[in-house]
Amino acid sequence: MRKNILIACGTAIATATIVAGKLKELLQKYNIQANIIQCRFTEIDYYVKTLGKVDLIITTAGFPERKDIPVLNGVPFLSGIGKEELEKKIIEVLQSS
Repeated sequence: MRKNILIACGTAIATATIVAGKLKELLQKYNIQANIIQCRFTEIDYYVKTLGKVDLIITTAGFPERKDIPVLNGVPFLSGIGKEELEKKIIEVLQSS
């Protein structure tokens, strides 16, 4: 089953693009099919309503309080610090949803 993942940052251009690239590599390694949608932080609610189901939100700009969707900090994909832990969390979330 294909997953829906939002990658949110301030402008949906620079950091979201880098995070999306690293995420695609990770998902290929684990053979996980996903729609990766880059958006502005302010567009998260719009995409959650439009897509119907969002399995994961990765953000580099603030963290929305959500009880319905896991939200992870994507900065380790940019800095390299904590990247392995982030990758483990992503795989755990996607394999359990």
